[in-house]
Amino acid sequence: MPAEPIDDERIRATLSAVRESAPLVHHLTNDVTVSETANVTLHWGGLPVMADAPAEAGDMAAGADAVVINTGTASETDVDAMVDAGARANEAGIPVVLDPVGYGATPHRVESVGRLLDAVEFDVIKGNVGEIRGLAGEEATVKGVESVGDSGGSASAARALAAETGAVVVASGPVDVVADDGASHELAVGHERMGSFVGSGCMLASTLGTMTAVADASDSSVDSTREAALVACAAYGIAGERAAASDPAGPASYRTAFMDAVASLAADFSDSDVESRVSQA
Repeated sequence: MPAEPIDDERIRATLSAVRESAPLVHHLTNDVTVSETANVTLHWGGLPVMADAPAEAGDMAAGADAVVINTGTASETDVDAMVDAGARANEAGIPVVLDPVGYGATPHRVESVGRLLDAVEFDVIKGNVGEIRGLAGEEATVKGVESVGDSGGSASAARALAAETGAVVVASGPVDVVADDGASHELAVGHERMGSFVGSGCMLASTLGTMTAVADASDSSVDSTREAALVACAAYGIAGERAAASDPAGPASYRTAFMDAVASLAADFSDSDVESRVSQA
């Protein structure tokens, strides 16, 4: 493992790979945030599609470059489609990202995510601290879809969940954690205003899907899913910081500034000295 897990050049190379390949990212996602997730995928340079009908979800997944599954508003029928899409993606060797929104809040959410984990091999599992701790079998409090309480212990929970599932695990928060079965890293990147509008967590999952789509390809400079996940969290956080630097008047204007910052970074990434804000956890 390299001494520095990520730097500006790796972010630049990943964004270039996305821009050049325009990966198709299939979403089975939260009804509340469909527009946000589609747009952030597009602004990074990917092609979003939201084909969640059971009759076509699997077929669309089989032809995609990545699949993002978000359980935020999933009915039993939606979970059927998610299982089919995830299984078809696994068969085709296409990376799959899970965002277990609100895991632990209700029995239905726990059962739905459990069914997905039994049926699908996920390359990335992304959640807030409460969701990741709950999935790792630890005590956690989730109110609605938000994590409540102490954010401590996210690195150990992420490592445990990664060891159990074989996925790269991302625990998002004021400091993001990216863990696989070999190591975990903390990224002190981002801005508190990123939580001022609905959908920022879902958009991170879409960003992970977009970056993971170009990992391990024969013509790609992105070496692994872990590297793609680190890049996704870093680039996403940098966009949040640059949006805040323009001092938007309120949350709606900040959301617009954030989308603009994503598009600007994707087109021309300037140095951020990100490596100084990444540490082994």
